[in-house]
Amino acid sequence: MAKSILTVDDSASIRQMVSFTLKGAGYSVTEAVDGQDGLEKARAGSFNLIFTDQNMPRKDGLTLIKELRNLPQYRNVPILMLTTESSEAMKSQGRSAGATGWLVKPFDPQKLLEVVRKVIG
Repeated sequence: MAKSILTVDDSASIRQMVSFTLKGAGYSVTEAVDGQDGLEKARAGSFNLIFTDQNMPRKDGLTLIKELRNLPQYRNVPILMLTTESSEAMKSQGRSAGATGWLVKPFDPQKLLEVVRKVIG
């Protein structure tokens, strides 16, 4: 059974690129249009990995991560930030919120897959 990944980003083009890359490598992908949609889909499903952007309407990435970490089923699930934000202060906030790792946009599809394989196989 394919590992299931949730990708949360308000940019349709980024969601499509992430989805295309992951599906091409055999992963099952669910897309969410913002943090609130991501939280609802996470609650309704079960994911092995979650990617989230930081700057989104309705709920930003850090808030989404904090809320996911409060749900028993997502306490230990890897959550990766995929964002244009790259400052050390923002990365520190991400770690404090519970982010597993950080990738900066634009991303290299091969690097994305390398990271995914490291965290979930």
